[in-house]
Amino acid sequence: MLHLFDKAYHDKGVNFLAGIDEAGRGPLAGPVTAAAVIFPQDARIPFLNDSKKLTPKKREELFEIIQNTALAFAVVSIDNKIIDEINILQATFLAMKRAVESLKINPELCLVDGNHKIPNLLFNQEAVIGGDAKSASVAAASILAKVTRDKLMLEYAKQYPQYFFEKHKGYGTKTHIEAIKKHGACSIHRLTFAPIAQENKGWEGARSKE
Repeated sequence: MLHLFDKAYHDKGVNFLAGIDEAGRGPLAGPVTAAAVIFPQDARIPFLNDSKKLTPKKREELFEIIQNTALAFAVVSIDNKIIDEINILQATFLAMKRAVESLKINPELCLVDGNHKIPNLLFNQEAVIGGDAKSASVAAASILAKVTRDKLMLEYAKQYPQYFFEKHKGYGTKTHIEAIKKHGACSIHRLTFAPIAQENKGWEGARSKE
């Protein structure tokens, strides 16, 4: 069904359709990662879906298939220091914009997951709410972004084992918040995010892992 969504654009004459999505807007630590994917018009990938609806094993399998199938793809991460400097929304836009601009093929239309268009993007674009569950190319971008970011967080877990990044990938779980209270922030924490910015006091609303 996701391929039919994209096919509707192909049938209207859009040859190079790019799906764009991100992973990591909500965590307290680590980068935000965005991906852009352009598939051939005849691409059909079984089990393709929103990355959050897939098991880690299936995401890993699709990660390889997507890269081998795509006409073009790109993945870009923006680190926590830039997130703190320009805020998470602008950092997300920056990651998305750089991902699109890194594609080896210029897209004729970009489908951006969510309800915001990317500012200052030089390509035609549409915002698609729930796009990662509707469009094959957006779903593929969500998988590339998610798997790439998760791999980065597993590497950080080796550097900072006291935070258990391998379990929560930087999201505000109870385990992570308790580790922050015990050890303070490390170099990949987003210092403008609660509970870090609020000195670990009275912060409610921890987000579960993506």
